[in-house]
Amino acid sequence: MALQIANPAVVAKIDLLAQTIGLSKTAAVEKAVDLLLAQQVAVDSDGVWKQMDAILDQIKRLPKNAAPFDPLEWDEHGLPR
Repeated sequence: MALQIANPAVVAKIDLLAQTIGLSKTAAVEKAVDLLLAQQVAVDSDGVWKQMDAILDQIKRLPKNAAPFDPLEWDEHGLPR
């Protein structure tokens, strides 16, 4: 599918980028898009890890219960009485 860019400033930037890195306009746009996508994935994954760290911090703050209440009595075979 063809892409048409109507903004002359953007077209000029693409021309400059292509000339600077020695690629065609298509290759320059592809490389720029790939770099931005990779950067966004890294940012998104950082956010996920921050959320996981926050959850783990909450779990660490839960009180320790050495002897939790068990309403069942158990026999010597590990079965409820």
